Amino acid sequence: MSDATQTTLEPLTLLGEIAEISGDSARGAWVAHQLRAQGLEPQSDELGNVWAGRGSTLLVAHIDTVLTPTPLRREKNRWFGPAVGDNSSGVAVLVALAGELVALGCTVAFSVGEEGLGNLRGARHLVKHLRPQQMIAVDGYLPGIVSRSAGSYRMRARLTGPGGHAWGDRGAPSPVPALGQALTQLYALERPNDTSLNVGRLWGGEAINAIPQEAGFELDLRALEAAELGRLVGQVQEILMEAARRFNLRLEIEGLGERPAGMTATPAMLAAARKALMELGLEAQFTAGSTDASAGVEAGIPAITLSVYRGGGAHTPEEWVEPASLQQGLWALRSFVRQLLQT
Repeated sequence: MSDATQTTLEPLTLLGEIAEISGDSARGAWVAHQLRAQGLEPQSDELGNVWAGRGSTLLVAHIDTVLTPTPLRREKNRWFGPAVGDNSSGVAVLVALAGELVALGCTVAFSVGEEGLGNLRGARHLVKHLRPQQMIAVDGYLPGIVSRSAGSYRMRARLTGPGGHAWGDRGAPSPVPALGQALTQLYALERPNDTSLNVGRLWGGEAINAIPQEAGFELDLRALEAAELGRLVGQVQEILMEAARRFNLRLEIEGLGERPAGMTATPAMLAAARKALMELGLEAQFTAGSTDASAGVEAGIPAITLSVYRGGGAHTPEEWVEPASLQQGLWALRSFVRQLLQT
């Protein structure tokens, strides 16, 4: 047993602080301070992960954000601000329960690199070095339970040519029509409903009267099955190579990250999640997604993601949460962990 303070903190007070802190380093320092205030001994690594305890059950909430946090706009039933939900609310709930969970024999951790091009580097490092026997990510909207990991593959593609003057070199190959035709073909691909294809960034060109030397984009592909994801990646590569050949351009494709597809959540995990939410009068909604728990799936250990708040608008400046829902999330997480440790 730990000597940590077992008094549960108020998650809403914690959210009011962490949701306005920007930068992984500053957010990690705030987490470490909160853990020390509960009598815990936080540790950190070179990536910026922070954790306390050394139990076989790992609970993790990511501290990195997509948008930079700003001062919250607090209304009666909703708080607004970039990253107020994803994942400041998850961090607040896990911090609030940290002392109690460590006393139960768990490890509580706060990871970096879950969002954007982070490629789960924080969670993967935690799983590799802490070697947990089971993993619970704290993230997402009530009453959702991410029980299956959606695989993803991210790439950057560049089409390049000689460039030139818009009039004087008007016969020179341009990457723009090649890119346009390739994107049209990508979005027209016939694929199962449980896959996704998204071009999140586009760039190219130097001036309005210059033929661009380069045009490129970044692409996110997702699928529930590894084989389907691999097939989709192959189709994308074929379309891009054909576009480069047709327009006499050079093509560069760079892999930016990959996440596993699969499911390791045990029947005990699924039953505990269902019961924990049922105690709040909620019906669990089991879904697939890509969270820190995917690092556990990749390692072959039981892994699941439990949601702890209600909200919307994730990854936008107008993201919002229902502040009262964090207390529900805290109760659900506590019940879920206690049930799991008893099985």
